Amino acid sequence: QVQLVESGGGLVQAGGSLRLSCVASGSIFSFRPLAWYRQAPEKQRELVADISAGGNTNYADSVKGRFTLSRDDAKNTVFLQMSSLKPEDTAVYYCNAGGTLYGNTYSQGNYWGQGTQVTVSS
Repeated sequence: QVQLVESGGGLVQAGGSLRLSCVASGSIFSFRPLAWYRQAPEKQRELVADISAGGNTNYADSVKGRFTLSRDDAKNTVFLQMSSLKPEDTAVYYCNAGGTLYGNTYSQGNYWGQGTQVTVSS
């Protein structure tokens, strides 16, 4: 059974940093694209960043230049380094696997973690 477990969320002041981790079990991780989504209260879930099997990344315009996505396939882990955080980054962040990536377009997969809360105070 595929499991994704996120960690690293918390409360941080504006301008601060957090590093989220997502550890995956099973073969869903290796050689496949992965992504992070977030969902703020009363808003739709949105794609934050995705990474190809080869390590190429794409970012939402709202986080470009502030967030960095990376992966360590040997540890079945994907990291989201978030810097210069803003109050509007407050959301539950979810790791997603099993998706597809065509060009720069990521289509979400069926596997989700439980989410980790990120709260940025002003």
